[in-house]
Amino acid sequence: MTLIDQAAPGAYHPVSGARRRARAAALALAALLAGCGGGDRDSAGALAQSAAYANKCAPDNGLARDDRGNLTLRYGNGTLADERSFVRSYMDEAYLWYAEIPEVDPSLPPYNATPTQVALGNYFEALTTPALTPANRRKDRFSFTLSTAQWNALAQTGVVSGYGIEWALASPTPPRAARVVYVENGSQAAVAGVARGDSLLQVVVDGVGIDFVNTTDAAQIAALNEAIFSPARGRQASFRLRGNDGAERTVALTAASVTTTPVKEARVIDAPGGRVGYLLFNDFILPAEAQLRTAFETFRAANISDLVLDLRYNGGGYLFMASQLAYMIAPAGTTAGKTFERSMYSDKRTAASNSPSSNMPFLATSSGVAGTGTVANSPLPNLALSRVYVLATAGTCSASESVINGLRGVDVEVVVLGSGTCGKPYGFTARDNCGLSYFPVEFKGVNAKGFGDFADGFAPSCQVTDDLDNPLGSEREAMLAAALAYRNGGSCPAIAADREAMAKDAAGRSAYAGTVVRPPVRSNKYLVQ
Repeated sequence: MTLIDQAAPGAYHPVSGARRRARAAALALAALLAGCGGGDRDSAGALAQSAAYANKCAPDNGLARDDRGNLTLRYGNGTLADERSFVRSYMDEAYLWYAEIPEVDPSLPPYNATPTQVALGNYFEALTTPALTPANRRKDRFSFTLSTAQWNALAQTGVVSGYGIEWALASPTPPRAARVVYVENGSQAAVAGVARGDSLLQVVVDGVGIDFVNTTDAAQIAALNEAIFSPARGRQASFRLRGNDGAERTVALTAASVTTTPVKEARVIDAPGGRVGYLLFNDFILPAEAQLRTAFETFRAANISDLVLDLRYNGGGYLFMASQLAYMIAPAGTTAGKTFERSMYSDKRTAASNSPSSNMPFLATSSGVAGTGTVANSPLPNLALSRVYVLATAGTCSASESVINGLRGVDVEVVVLGSGTCGKPYGFTARDNCGLSYFPVEFKGVNAKGFGDFADGFAPSCQVTDDLDNPLGSEREAMLAAALAYRNGGSCPAIAADREAMAKDAAGRSAYAGTVVRPPVRSNKYLVQ
């Protein structure tokens, strides 16, 4: 449901009357029918190496320039054709499905649009495979581009531009429904009293009130997407909200730098049969490493007997951290010497697939990577659990799914409760060129048993809808309550029926089902460069 806005790398357009990816696919098909190849080829038809075009930047590419318009030191003067040729060659070298790249005519208008990043975004999208999964979903719905500055800010520091609100969207078309799933501590939204479960009714942008639920006006839709989901710093907007109690109110917010808190909650629950750890974890970004370590030290000190790992909003991030998390859960003897995840590249990169560096073990020590707040090679705490309860939704993606798959690969029981995960066994290594970072799918991850075929997600043992009428971490919240009930011997059908009844609001409506709106950069897994 989250759609990339190629007009502005890093922005995205969830609210829509037509899917941008469908438009991009149509462009790719038109280019395929044109029968023209992209990129410079030799007499044998081979593409030149991407290094031949690297860092040759088009005159209007502002991402490669400083505030005074000067090229930054690592870049040189070039043309849009140079940048397109870099993209085509790099895709041929790195893309997992390089053999399925359509023939695209680079002379077509979408690939010559201004500014440069628009043309490059359109071109990159057109080069991705049009193939489908067994469930008839597009196989590559994951590759994306993002300005290098935005990528560095999020991955290294957890800083994004916004109000501090995470939204769930039930429908991108009228009648729309969007609710707040959580707010970041200390953000403007938190200070203004925005709360989990608030429903969005209206947005006032530049003095114009826009009916979020019903508008069909293209200009208003564009304004909604920018103001709600990808606001630039300083963007001011007012939001008309309806709380879970039915009361309506308007809050005025200004977009600013927001630092995400990956570990939102870590607490111990006194439950029948022993103590249960509850961990709400939302992002595998560098600051999370120290936070995870602290959480598991707390759990170990409390001598918990079970763990509920809440990954319902965790779209992924760094793979090494997923390995550390899995190690801290499972018995150390079970994971010793075992593969957490092996990266399998395309057939033209068999050396990379067979390299020892492609084999990610269960990491038992801290990384010491800058930005993590950790010291290298310090032993991590270990809970030695043979079972873990994972709360999941369609927003549980990539590195989060690697935790599930990696643990199952060493026979740790993983009980998934909630809904099916997103289905992304694939990963990336960011590649910068002229201020734009490219993220084509590069590898597929498999566990110690060689399994990695979950392109349509992991199905839950117990189907339970996300409950936005209760706070996260509350033992009344439907998904956490379901995990505690299952642990206590309840059957999935009975648990699901009971949780759905609990999640009905005062008017008797069914529990809310929606998809968390996140940019692609927060729904992937990455290798450290």
